[in-house]
Amino acid sequence: MAKHFDVTALGELLIDFTENGLSEQGNPLLESNPGGAPCNVLAMLQKLGKRTAFVGKVGRDMFGRQLREAAEGAGICMDYLLEDPYVHTTLAFVKTFPNGDRDFSFYREPGADMMLQASELPQELLKDTKIFHFGTLSMTHPEVRLATRKAVNLAKSAGALISFDPNLRPPLWHSMEDAKEQIAWGLSRCDILKIADNELEFMTGEKDFDRGAAVLKKDYPNIRVLNVTAGADGSYSFYGSKRVFVPSFRLGGTIETTGAGDTFCACVLNYVLDHGVEGLNEKNLTEMLRFANAAAYLVTTRKGAIRSMPEREQVQEILANH
Repeated sequence: MAKHFDVTALGELLIDFTENGLSEQGNPLLESNPGGAPCNVLAMLQKLGKRTAFVGKVGRDMFGRQLREAAEGAGICMDYLLEDPYVHTTLAFVKTFPNGDRDFSFYREPGADMMLQASELPQELLKDTKIFHFGTLSMTHPEVRLATRKAVNLAKSAGALISFDPNLRPPLWHSMEDAKEQIAWGLSRCDILKIADNELEFMTGEKDFDRGAAVLKKDYPNIRVLNVTAGADGSYSFYGSKRVFVPSFRLGGTIETTGAGDTFCACVLNYVLDHGVEGLNEKNLTEMLRFANAAAYLVTTRKGAIRSMPEREQVQEILANH
């Protein structure tokens, strides 16, 4: 039976407060950018013509309204976004360094995204999607963890491919052992993995990408497409016995890296939707990574994420000229 949605994502929807110059008194000015990794992924998929839906919870407050409007404006189906009348929308304050890297301070003990209950999941939606995508911010606390695990299992049992991005944020975990345990659970359920270099080392103890990927492939044979992002260096894809590396686009103009990994992830999911997950060759994997790297580069030249995703034509222009 045909599925109505291409990708459904569950998780955090939050405001990223990013620095935007100084006031006349010399105080930092902060811009409230709509964000949250799962919705960032969906926003890019919408730019590529896919049908997406989001499952999560925000506060019944001005930031919750801003997030709903931004996501709906991006074309994402927000019919399944819930509002908590008592707990405020989660906030993240982002310190950006000269090289574009970031440091996060979260206001989330509690935050509305943590309050999603398993009983609130839209079961029909989860059975009506080709790919289900999630990360670990919805696994940091017991109740939302139960909801996430139930959602993954419902989608998987209905035939969806499972996409996972650990998106490790150490300040949000009570212990790093807990983080490792929850990431391991995600690794054991996914078909498509996007993992950053620091997360690969965290889970395998290996700094070498080939050795780290070999550990994951041995421990989690369910992973069919395993992609490792290496920041400004580029990205790797490990598929069966194949290994492909594509360098990043270093064309200048980088402001910050918020949303770059999510954009990369979205482009990979778009490629899988268009080409399937079986029988990919090295040419396919190279094509997939080049497009994903180019899109991720474009996002680093803009502030924020949900409203900063590039058009397909802009990505294609980068690929044609470089």
